[in-house]
Amino acid sequence: MKTWLAAVLLAFGALAPQTGTIRVRVAIQTEQQVRPVPRHALLISENPTSAAPQRAVTSSDGTAEIRVRPGNYTVESDEPLLFQGKSYEWRHTVDVPPGQTVTIDFNAANAEVADAAASPSAPASASGLLLDWQNSVVEIWTPLRRGAGFLVDRRGVIATNQRLIGRERSVEVQVSRSVKVAARVLAADAGANLALLWIDPQVLAPARPVRLGSADAPPPAPGDRIFAINVPMEDDKNLVGGSVRRISSSGILSDIPIADESLGAPVFNASGVVFAVTTAHDDGGPLNSADSLAVRIDGIRPLLAAAEKTLTQETPPSGTRLPVEGEALFPDDPLREAAAKRKGPLGPYRISAENFDVSVITPLLTFAARHQGGERAPARGGAMESRDLAELEARRRALQEFGNWWDYVRRDPPVLMIRATPKMVEPFWKTVLRGAAQSQGMSLPPIKQIKAGFARMRLACGGAEVTPIHPFKIEHRLGESEAVYEGFYVYDPAAIGPQCGTVTLTLYSDKAPDKGDARPVDAKILGQIHEDFAPYRAAAKAGRIP
Repeated sequence: MKTWLAAVLLAFGALAPQTGTIRVRVAIQTEQQVRPVPRHALLISENPTSAAPQRAVTSSDGTAEIRVRPGNYTVESDEPLLFQGKSYEWRHTVDVPPGQTVTIDFNAANAEVADAAASPSAPASASGLLLDWQNSVVEIWTPLRRGAGFLVDRRGVIATNQRLIGRERSVEVQVSRSVKVAARVLAADAGANLALLWIDPQVLAPARPVRLGSADAPPPAPGDRIFAINVPMEDDKNLVGGSVRRISSSGILSDIPIADESLGAPVFNASGVVFAVTTAHDDGGPLNSADSLAVRIDGIRPLLAAAEKTLTQETPPSGTRLPVEGEALFPDDPLREAAAKRKGPLGPYRISAENFDVSVITPLLTFAARHQGGERAPARGGAMESRDLAELEARRRALQEFGNWWDYVRRDPPVLMIRATPKMVEPFWKTVLRGAAQSQGMSLPPIKQIKAGFARMRLACGGAEVTPIHPFKIEHRLGESEAVYEGFYVYDPAAIGPQCGTVTLTLYSDKAPDKGDARPVDAKILGQIHEDFAPYRAAAKAGRIP
């Protein structure tokens, strides 16, 4: 029976037509550089026509693959690529043999090229928008959140959302996977919800300032098509489209799917002109709710005019490259295997400090906490003491609750994280008050408050300070105007180790910002950190990490 069934299946497979693959690569030569064209729509039609054409869109690397039956096909642009005043369209006919891949290269040399319409109202193509402006859009890192910004002046001026910047006077701007620099807050207008940053202009020299809409130009009407460039944390920049829903007093509401980490991204009209900047809703809710909100760009030009004196008379910020994360995330399988083999506790490594509970955290520890139910409880007979339970709960929270930086941590980036949580204490007079109440037969719980707030931390390898990849803070809101902050600094794990001789962590509180509490990092902790990153090093050596 099995032999007969196998023979039938073999015969059916021999009779069934094998599919082939058309692989299309679209690229444009610009500024002595070949640039892939993402989001270019293609139509694939069989000759002679027997059905509606297939539609495919190129990915971020400018390629698309389409599986088809063997035959003759015409591959053509669904709409022209409008780029730097030119219109590019492609059309090519190809034979696809069974079981084979046929590659087509579309470039400027084999395109139908024409002058694009000179009118500012001429519609832009989605692929042209992304190709034109993706290098002009940057990532912005602040201590409390990640967002986006875009170049508006060749002198290194970047526009973004004021809510992203908050009260910071300096932030970090990342222009590519490998390049990140310090940025100065040049100007900010809380009323207009806009801010300008200044970086070394050489860092963004190849990029062009975006086209800004004029203040007297009418905003898009409900139903009009608009676009934004997302800067997702886990992927390449991408263009998202949608329609205006309504115009309100707080801004422009649309259905474009803006990622929460792209706060400050530019919003383009159908002509490729930036007319708005994405922002959060008034209630502070995420940007990926039912309606996305953006504010008009009108206030940018007055901010630029106010900053002109600074731009002409002062030196721009340093273009010194800051440390960045590794190119790839920590792979899951090696983490899973390492966590299963671990014999000791999977809690964070602790460093004693006067005002803070300090946790040293690796991707292995956060991965195990998420996938294995948190830290393993100590094996003891009988019930655990309350102080042990409190310590266990504190360790669990240190690995699982990252507040405003949860989206960052859950990706398992290959970094070393140091968390400084302010200690809680009961002030002397509140202890006296509680004692007096107990003498009257009343039992009150401890009345605790923060011993000291977090200001900053310093990690030193020998006598040299280690620059953090990110000097984050975890925010805990107590009300509209009050919050508690934890220090949450991210470091390159290779920056510390036996080569340092000694590794010292110094913590500064808001009560004594110039008086540091220096603590040596135990050699056993350094050895454990090195062991925790062994799966990443092994995966990189084996070529499983690019």
